[in-house]
Amino acid sequence: MLVVADIVEAIRGVRPGWEGGKIKGAVVDSRQATLGSLFVALKGENVNGHGFVEDAFNRGAAYALVEEDLPSKWPMLDLRPGNDLPAHPIPQAPYCIRVENSLEGLQKAARFWRRKLSLRVIGITGSVGKSTTKEVVAQVLSQRYRTLKNPGNLNNEIGLPMTLLGADRTHECAVLEMGFYVPGDIAFLCDIALPHVGVVTNIGTVHASRAGSQEAIARGKAELVQALPPAPDGTAILNFDDPWVKNMAQQTQAQVFYYGLQPDAHLWADQVESLGLDGIRVRLHYQGETLYLRAPMLGRHSVHTVLRAAAVGLVEGLSWQEIVAGIQSGTAQLRLVTTRAKTGALILDDTYNASPESTLAALNLLEELDGRKVAVLGDMLELGPYERSGHEMVGVRAAQVVDELITVGERARMIAAAARKAGLNDHYITELENTQAAIAFLQGRFREDVVVLVKGSHGMHMEQIVSALEADR
Repeated sequence: MLVVADIVEAIRGVRPGWEGGKIKGAVVDSRQATLGSLFVALKGENVNGHGFVEDAFNRGAAYALVEEDLPSKWPMLDLRPGNDLPAHPIPQAPYCIRVENSLEGLQKAARFWRRKLSLRVIGITGSVGKSTTKEVVAQVLSQRYRTLKNPGNLNNEIGLPMTLLGADRTHECAVLEMGFYVPGDIAFLCDIALPHVGVVTNIGTVHASRAGSQEAIARGKAELVQALPPAPDGTAILNFDDPWVKNMAQQTQAQVFYYGLQPDAHLWADQVESLGLDGIRVRLHYQGETLYLRAPMLGRHSVHTVLRAAAVGLVEGLSWQEIVAGIQSGTAQLRLVTTRAKTGALILDDTYNASPESTLAALNLLEELDGRKVAVLGDMLELGPYERSGHEMVGVRAAQVVDELITVGERARMIAAAARKAGLNDHYITELENTQAAIAFLQGRFREDVVVLVKGSHGMHMEQIVSALEADR
């Protein structure tokens, strides 16, 4: 288990003559502090974590990684350059560990600790499907190995180091989702995590407003496969059906493993059948073998999640029995969940976030379900140069699927306009300004024979619509 001496060596490059206390994970939110944890006090735009050190200690944290002067009531281990390391550890927690920069200290500690562990790391990136893929891959690997994964969406320069500091020497695998906003992000995360296997889901338009273009997004995601060790130690698991991802094979020295819906892929699937809310049924092909599989995932598009999880299992030497058991274990927390309105209508809650690609997938699922189909679609943010084309693409597909369309937000008016142009009767299109207007409009409208998809970017707070429909106040 991680000890204070590891933090000292990570920061100063020299190991003290003592070990110090054990550190049981790291947190940046004092409310999540637990007995023996390390609280990392970060300075954000709106909140300074140094003001919550006392709260973290009161909740059981043993140590706080800080970069500011704090009240002298807590002992301080000062690791800044120029300070001599103490000959003996501070005898009793809680106490503060002072560094020049808390975030950099966290990252250095995680980088150091990762290199001390005998850990097989699977990195996962892509525009859509990262989190669900992470969950299912972890389920598969857990059939044989003690497996670590990032909780929730802790996939950035803060969350990934925190995850690694929660590893101990009993872990055999780590499944790490890697987020991308601007070029260099994933390369930085890979330098900390040292992945052996890289899984790329797809390349979409989300974050184009920051990255600049789909080409730039592809370059950023390719940083994962570029960081892999050469074959046979490294393996890039690539989506054969996405040209952007398929072409990443030219950018890695790792072994390439293709998955997809075409027979030219190493692992491929056909006969994909939606079972509605009961999941999907699919036929898999690999090295002359054929396997029929039923998976508890919603929508035909989930076949790619199945393929990715199976591919990792095959690369890591698992049997088909273990792979199938992992996929069917059904504990993955899907972003899209179903709930019921008080009126009896079925709600497809896909409000975590939205891109054109994920919204099209959600509309495809809506099409597969029985009942009168209604889509409540909000603005899709951060699309940059793809803003108009992305919204219009969704509008055209919505016109093919829905009986009624409600849009929320100024950008979503482009969805409505495209749906109208594609043939959806204007009588069945409603354009609303914000979520509060949508809640007022939707209250009590839908009965048991209706399926309502609610989706939009996180910044649109579409989850408030779902909550209101569930409560039906």
